[in-house]
Amino acid sequence: MVVPELRPWRAARPHATRVANAVRPRLARAAGAVRPGLTRATDAVQPYLVRTVAAVKPQVTRLARMPRPKAVRNWQYTAGAATAGLALAATVATAAGPWDSSGQRTAERDRAVTLERTGGTDHGGDSGTAAAGPRPAPSAPSVLTALGGGANTVKSAPTGQALAAVLGPLLGNTALGTRHTAAVVDVATGKRLYGAGAGTALTPASTTKIATAVAALSALGADHRLVTRAALEADTKELVLVGGGDPTLTARADAEGWASLRELAEETATALKKRDITTVTLSYDKTLYAGSEIHPIGVNDNLAPVSALMVDEGRTDATASGPAPRTTDPAADATRTFARFLSDNGIRTTAPGPSKATGRAENLAEVLSPPLSALVERMLTNSDNDIAEALARQTAVADRQRADFAGGGKAIRAQLKKLGLPLAGADFHDGSGLDRADRLTADLLTSLLVKAGDPDHPDLRPALTGLPVAGFTGTLTSRYTDGAAGVVRAKTGTLTGVNTLAGTVVDQDGRLLAFAFLTSDTTDPGAAQSALDRTASALAACGCG
Repeated sequence: MVVPELRPWRAARPHATRVANAVRPRLARAAGAVRPGLTRATDAVQPYLVRTVAAVKPQVTRLARMPRPKAVRNWQYTAGAATAGLALAATVATAAGPWDSSGQRTAERDRAVTLERTGGTDHGGDSGTAAAGPRPAPSAPSVLTALGGGANTVKSAPTGQALAAVLGPLLGNTALGTRHTAAVVDVATGKRLYGAGAGTALTPASTTKIATAVAALSALGADHRLVTRAALEADTKELVLVGGGDPTLTARADAEGWASLRELAEETATALKKRDITTVTLSYDKTLYAGSEIHPIGVNDNLAPVSALMVDEGRTDATASGPAPRTTDPAADATRTFARFLSDNGIRTTAPGPSKATGRAENLAEVLSPPLSALVERMLTNSDNDIAEALARQTAVADRQRADFAGGGKAIRAQLKKLGLPLAGADFHDGSGLDRADRLTADLLTSLLVKAGDPDHPDLRPALTGLPVAGFTGTLTSRYTDGAAGVVRAKTGTLTGVNTLAGTVVDQDGRLLAFAFLTSDTTDPGAAQSALDRTASALAACGCG
């Protein structure tokens, strides 16, 4: 089986390295400089932003009054639409401030660096630097602002007849295989605007991760954190490394905000020395999860064995995302690394073996993952299969199901049922979508996105904010570069013969729409991907009210 979902990350790796090298020292300096002067900065920036809004308002007004051509090209934007998007992005800075939670400024900065342009992250016409300093990076159009709901009151929603006229011919492209389904929904009202086989279940590939995200957030909450701990059995002096199912636990020197195995070892060594212990019997506990660790697709570079204890996703190289060779025993390898860090801190250990911490064990130290919201966003942006399978099992634990592949699928379904989502025809066999037996409908995918945008369910919002932004982030970084960059944000899905796309888009009337396109029996993945991109771009370019 060929699973090419994340191959573009190999090509993007040099760009990502440049981004990291360019940004890290600036962020370090900025953190020290900004913190003490935050209040002064806010007072200084606000008048400037107000002037910016006042300056762009006439342009926005004129653009709104411009007559719309009767026919809009399906795959590109007019210059007026692009200008309006920039103006809207500048306006939103008034409310969002210099940084926001959706990653807009980060996306702009990374895109500027990736394209080897000099530029900062300012939104106005003056970066506030010397003449030789960097010019402001271009802002993303209005997709990132529309997630706040402000753009949804601009004009009436598109009509089904108009959408059918635009989308029908594009979905009929032979590159999309012999079977395809589609749905478009107005996020503000939840009303379906267009459907073509929307209730027919097809193989969803990685768009399954949207369902996994919503289910995990619903079951655990956006602030939930996963705990990795070291526990000491007082009577036997056995030290147990207890896995809490955190797939982002890292052994790297720079943890970059993720839970650090090095830090855990240092704190554990300190606690042991306080008890005059310098030699321990070392073991590991991975019993939080049950069943086979190997996915039904078999050993595959897209996914490590699913273990409650692992570091750096079991990768045997220096990568942080995408396919990579994996260890065959993540828990044992993680514990051997832990032993090495303990040795560096003056604690000798035996060779580690499997065990289970008792209720009498004393916790010596622990490290916490970032909140679940961050794990969900990383999973969706990078299409991270390891996080997806971990979240499915965490959902099973919360739902009191057996924490294996089948239990994860049952738990996902149970959580979505509690949310009142349409599950007819849906079938979940994993959390990542690598299993070809998974089935989802376009109706369910769009309903998941609408539910994530519902103000009554704020914990589900990361299922939207984590979606890759076209032309800017994640698996869409290199797509839509000459089309709907910044306006489409969507989760991709690719298996042999399967291409899917589901996400949100802002149309030319400022409406936030959720869409899902699923195709089967495709023969050319590149052509199918391009056809789906053109369809999403046409939806963005549509003034179909």
